[in-house]
Amino acid sequence: MVFAPSLTTAKSESAVARDPALDFTKGILVLFMVLYHWLNYFVGLKGQYYNYLRFLTPSFIFITGFVISQIHFAKYGRGSAQLSSRLMVRGLKLLGIFVGLNILMGIAVPNSLVRSCFAESSLPAILSSVFVSGNMVADAGRKTAAFTILVPIAYLLIVSAGLNLLCRRVKYVFHYAFSLLLLGIFLLRAHGMQSFNLGLLMIGVMGVALGYARREQIAALVSHPYVLCGIYGVYLVVITIWDVTSPVQTMGAVLTTILIYVAGKSRGEPGMIRGSAILLGKYSLFGYISQIAILQVLRRVSWFYEHGVIVLLLSLLLGFALTVGAVELLDWARVKSRMVNRSYQLVFA
Repeated sequence: MVFAPSLTTAKSESAVARDPALDFTKGILVLFMVLYHWLNYFVGLKGQYYNYLRFLTPSFIFITGFVISQIHFAKYGRGSAQLSSRLMVRGLKLLGIFVGLNILMGIAVPNSLVRSCFAESSLPAILSSVFVSGNMVADAGRKTAAFTILVPIAYLLIVSAGLNLLCRRVKYVFHYAFSLLLLGIFLLRAHGMQSFNLGLLMIGVMGVALGYARREQIAALVSHPYVLCGIYGVYLVVITIWDVTSPVQTMGAVLTTILIYVAGKSRGEPGMIRGSAILLGKYSLFGYISQIAILQVLRRVSWFYEHGVIVLLLSLLLGFALTVGAVELLDWARVKSRMVNRSYQLVFA
């Protein structure tokens, strides 16, 4: 999963078998997130091109759930108390990281989201928008927090920790949970209400349910890339002509994730680009945080805005390169320094 428990330490510690295609998928999603935030910071918050990136947040949630059942169930076994404990701790850590990062931004960054929100919105409205509804917009119309994707992922890990304990008694408990969440979303909408966090949690639980698929079933699916590309083409036509509704967004997230996974399934030794994406996938949480910090710094360099489109695009390339470079530096430092490795495990593992 994108921000799920890290079960390895560094390159030299590969005792736990990983699926390189899954790491590749997570790494590519982080790079798409670089593009998304670059558009936010350097181009603007509005534009139809955002329709083609609406898959991003649900894709992160979906693959997080998929890895819980596809990888961690195989390692720990369904119903494992050890796995539930690990998921619970990881989920609480993510909430702690989310709160800590926003406090840090509020202290260190002038005109940050946190400062603006507390100046113009009430605390209950902020807490409700972040931790309940998930729409991240309080009563003043401003976005209430940064790193918001961490909240629904944390909820998915915490809920999965509880549901996992029921797996021994109820084999398809995640499938039932998905159905109940879907019903809850329909009931809310019938009463004119909406919860983005609930919708994302539903997509994550769906990912866990689909992760029950056997390896041969997954292999059969990815062996038909042309069919998948054809379906994806229909999806692109739909979001070009019509608005991106929640069902369409969910379909786009699943299709995009599958196609990236298919691309990562190529045989042979990975080249430089694929290898960098795989490494980025192993450190996806660190990469996600790093790319926001890197783009925030680049955003404040006025030179990029003063020399036309070509130079502006350079900031995007720098965002990609520096994000990958930060991950490679961390991976190298973990091998060289026990203190760095322990610090990483304390915060991210």
